[in-house]
Amino acid sequence: MKLYDELKWRGLIKDVTSEELEEKLNNGGMTFYIGTDPTADSMHIGHLSSFLISKRLKDAGHNPILLIGGATGQIGDPRPTTERAMISKEEVEHNFKCLKKQAEEIFGFEVVNNYDWIKDINVIDFLRDYGKYFNINYMLDKDIIRRRLDNGITYTEFSYMLLQSLDFLHLHETRNVNLQVAGSDQWGNITAGVDLIRKKTGDEVYAFTMPLVTTKDGKKFGKSEGNALWLDKNKTSSYELYQYLVNVEDEMVIDYLKIFTFLTKEEIIDIEKRHKENPHLREAHKTLAREIITFLHGKEEYEKAIKISEALFSGNIKNLKVDEIMIAFKDIPNFEIKQEQSLIDLLVNNNITSSKREAREFINSGAITINDEKITDENKQITKDLAIENKILIIRRGKKKYYLGKFI
Repeated sequence: MKLYDELKWRGLIKDVTSEELEEKLNNGGMTFYIGTDPTADSMHIGHLSSFLISKRLKDAGHNPILLIGGATGQIGDPRPTTERAMISKEEVEHNFKCLKKQAEEIFGFEVVNNYDWIKDINVIDFLRDYGKYFNINYMLDKDIIRRRLDNGITYTEFSYMLLQSLDFLHLHETRNVNLQVAGSDQWGNITAGVDLIRKKTGDEVYAFTMPLVTTKDGKKFGKSEGNALWLDKNKTSSYELYQYLVNVEDEMVIDYLKIFTFLTKEEIIDIEKRHKENPHLREAHKTLAREIITFLHGKEEYEKAIKISEALFSGNIKNLKVDEIMIAFKDIPNFEIKQEQSLIDLLVNNNITSSKREAREFINSGAITINDEKITDENKQITKDLAIENKILIIRRGKKKYYLGKFI
C-alpha cells in the first residue's frame, strides 16, 4: 500500500490543496513542516497524532521540520468562541525550550522557532511586504474568522493568519519547504500561506490537513474536565495514561490504533477481529496503551504502569514501591504523620471520620483497611513498621474512599 492510501486508510487526511499531492507524497523527497505554539511546557496527547505523521512521512522519504511558534505563541491563534489569554514573553520562551527538548527527545527531528525571523520585521515592512497580499473579504470568508464575527475578534487574532502564512513563505524561501501539514482547524491559515507563496514567488506549494481526533461524542481526545493528558511523564504518569487508554470507548479503539500506532494494516485488522469476538478481554485497548506508552516513555515505563494497575486491581499495594504508590494515589487526600498515634486519632484528626464514635463504627464493621489489610482493633497503634518502606500508609474507608498518610 502506497503512503497516500495508507494515510487515507488510517483516517489521517481530511483536506488537500491539490490532487497532485497524492503522487508527490508517494514519491517522497518533499520537505515539510508542522507546527505548534508554546502555550504550555509540554505537548499533550492531542498533539501526538499530528507529530506522529511527521515520522510516517519521514519513514517514507520526506524531510520533516517541526516549528514551535515563539512569535505566534505571543499572539494566539483564534479560538472558535473567545480570545486566548495572553501569556508573557518569558513564559513563551520557557515553554519553547521545554517543547523543543521534548520534541527532539521523542521524534529526533529538527526544531525551529518562528520568533527568529519574525522579531526583526517592523510594522511598515510587515504591512507593505505581506499585508498587501491579503484581501479582507478573503480573510473574512475563512471558517475560524467567520465563526468569531458575531462575538467579535481583535485585530491581534485577525493577524494570526498573516503570521502563519509568513512562516510558510520564509521556510519555503530559506529551507525549500514545499508542504505544510496541520490539523483540520488550521485549513484557513495554511491555504492562506499557499496563496501568499503563489502570489509572491509564483511557486506552487502544497498542504493537507488531518481530522481532529475526538471521542465518540465529539470531544477532543485525551481531554477530561479541561485537563489534558500530557506527553511529559512528570505531568501525566505512564500509569495515568494507561488507565485512560484501556478505558477508551470500544467503538473508537480501532480508529485510535490506526491513528496513534505504527502497527500494520494486517495487524490492526487481526486485532479488530479478535476485539469483536471477545470485547471483554480489551485486547485492542491494551495494545493501544502498550504502543503509545512504549513509544513515548519506553518499555520500562509501560511495565511500571502494568505493575501498578495489577497491584491495585488485586489488592496487593504492599508489592509496590513508594514512588509507584505516589504515582497511583497522587490525587487522593493526603496528610503527614509526625508521630505514632492511635488508629482512632489518625482517622479523626485527618477527617477520615467525623468523630471517634464514627471511627469505632467503621473499625468494628471492618470498613477500615491500611495497606489493603483490614483493621478491626479499635485500640490499634499506628507505627512506622505498619508503613510501606516505613513511610507510606494507604487508608481505605469503605470501598472507594482512599487517603494517603506519609510519615515524616
